[in-house]
Amino acid sequence: MLTLSGVFAVNRHLQPARPLNVLLLEQARDVARDFRLSRRRSRVVEVNGLEMTTAERTDLADFLADLEPEQWQVNSLCEGWRVRDVVAHIMSFDDLNLLDMLRRAVEARFTDINQVGVDELASLDTGQLLDRLRAHLRPTGLATTFGGRLALLDVTIHHQDIRRPLRKPRQIPAERLRCVLHDALLSPELPGRRLARGVRLKPTDLDWSHGSGPEVAGPAEAVLMAITGRASALQELHGAGVSVVARRLGR
Repeated sequence: MLTLSGVFAVNRHLQPARPLNVLLLEQARDVARDFRLSRRRSRVVEVNGLEMTTAERTDLADFLADLEPEQWQVNSLCEGWRVRDVVAHIMSFDDLNLLDMLRRAVEARFTDINQVGVDELASLDTGQLLDRLRAHLRPTGLATTFGGRLALLDVTIHHQDIRRPLRKPRQIPAERLRCVLHDALLSPELPGRRLARGVRLKPTDLDWSHGSGPEVAGPAEAVLMAITGRASALQELHGAGVSVVARRLGR
């Protein structure tokens, strides 16, 4: 599962020598630094993350509006979460500030902060969840972190976590997909950097590539899902690097 909470995660087995709020802010600062440095080194153009996130959430809301009630109950690619749970998660960081995040972390005993956010919306029916998403198309609160880039990463991947089990493929706009592929290799909570180490990612339908070594080729969306830990996407890819990624995923 992908979430903004990883930016603020604290190892619950450690006894911090400094106040918890200081640790949270330091971790956020470190991740921001990584994003800034990477943008200087990469060919990815500066994008308006908030605008692209708004467009992606709008696309998701339009898709959800056509689902049958039983489709909201289908298991997503996120273990333990149905479609409706993923939708709840996508909005779970809007309107929050750091103190709200700290409250959730305490409630979750610094383990599954994501689930706390989903549980807070468990009483809503699917119509209410969709209405809430429509009301939060443009990110707010912590979802605006790093100019909305983390929220874009979150909603794009989770949109596919919903669509794939429902067998409802789509064409992700190239600019969004290029941005998300780039950022998936930076997120401290995603396995992208580890999985892609020593291989060359070479989508066959997008002007983007990364790395060097044995090649991982195929649809850009499948590349994205594979490097974010969705092992089922590997069957859509080819090249000598696929076995490297599969081995790292334990397959």
